[in-house]
Amino acid sequence: MDFTEAYSDRCSAVGLAARQGDTKRLKKLIRQGYSVDVPDNRGWMPIHEAAFHNTSKCLKLLIGTAPSDNYIRSKTFEGTCPLHLSASRGSLECAAILLESGADPNELTNDATTPLFLAVENGHTDVIKLLLQHGANINGSHCWSEWNSLHQAAFQRYPEILKLLLDQGANIESVDDFGITPLFVAAQYGKLECLRILISYGANVNCQAKDRATPLFIAAQEGKDGCVELLLSSGADPNLYCNEEEWQLPIHAAAQMGHCNILRMLIPVTDRLCGSAEGKVSPVYSAVYGEHVDCLERLLKEGYSPDAQPCPIFSCRSPMSLAIQKGVYSVENDALNLLLEFTNWKRLPQDMEQILSDHKGTSTWVPCSHFKCMPSLSHLCRLEIRSLLTTDRLRSDQFIHQLPLPDCLQNFLLYSDVLNTYTISEYFLSLWEAYEENPSLSSSNSENAERRETYD
Repeated sequence: MDFTEAYSDRCSAVGLAARQGDTKRLKKLIRQGYSVDVPDNRGWMPIHEAAFHNTSKCLKLLIGTAPSDNYIRSKTFEGTCPLHLSASRGSLECAAILLESGADPNELTNDATTPLFLAVENGHTDVIKLLLQHGANINGSHCWSEWNSLHQAAFQRYPEILKLLLDQGANIESVDDFGITPLFVAAQYGKLECLRILISYGANVNCQAKDRATPLFIAAQEGKDGCVELLLSSGADPNLYCNEEEWQLPIHAAAQMGHCNILRMLIPVTDRLCGSAEGKVSPVYSAVYGEHVDCLERLLKEGYSPDAQPCPIFSCRSPMSLAIQKGVYSVENDALNLLLEFTNWKRLPQDMEQILSDHKGTSTWVPCSHFKCMPSLSHLCRLEIRSLLTTDRLRSDQFIHQLPLPDCLQNFLLYSDVLNTYTISEYFLSLWEAYEENPSLSSSNSENAERRETYD
């Protein structure tokens, strides 16, 4: 026998008879003096075999010939007693025999698991009822995380067991080591029916874990559409900050993880202050960071600004700056192109100025091929120069022609390229300028125009 491995088919002759339910052979072996407490290389004795395989007659026989009172509580190397095995397998008859013979319903394994927890984990309702009748602690927890039977029922999506435990007095607001309640578990794993039951029994939909995350936040993060909808309709607060820095909301989780349908539900009910207030973070950043263009587009179409407040969390002065970092100037940077499309082009954005400065004098990167929706650089320069001039000066060809610029640039400032594109003659442009200065000339100008047209 290899004692470095645990073979399920290696056991004593007595253990094999108990496993197979062969009471005749078991009696014969016991009469011949074979021991009933010899363990195999897992620490399993014949009583464990009988409990696990639900061979109740063999189990009674073994208990009746037990060498000591502690035999019924014999443990494997994992600290598992016979009652644990019967509970996990749903062996109702064997579980009843063990409990009537004095087995402890609250016995713990090496990892502090109770028989009740194992019965809930495996969905054995009848065994659960039996254990509760014999005094099992309904709020007993698992040592790894203080996760209890109610958490486990919500996780496994056992609505009937969940109701049974709640009706028997299980603590609906019990928390594990991380401050997680059963409601939180149902929301996180999308157990919609269990979530509905917990809410109907009065669970707090705005409970917060130790890291301040809420059920709504985790459901949005995990993409559980139905749970988000149910939580919102049940009073969950979408504006409850879910981290210590008080900037992260469920809308950020949905945007970063790419759950556009959940984002659609959260946008109308989320305070827009997060998109612009100092110290907060716009969900636009989250969408860019997660590289989810569909979420970014929905946020922008719903009015979130592409030029949001500076963000110390992502060490960026704008979403465009973050998109540049994420895309590393890639031509396929869809997020950046989308931000540019929604930008108000009154002047060249600071981030674009930085890009042009970084790549000045190189031939490895051409802005026009990257930013399809960006106005031409020459037009942006024209807007910048014209923003420095007064209206009267802009109307004066004479003033523009006095600027220390080449003729071609002077004409460009006067929009000669636009006039040529739409075949607007300088003659009609001069008539319009004259009319603006003296509207009374409109009739005589019209006559002159008709006369000129006739001669032409």
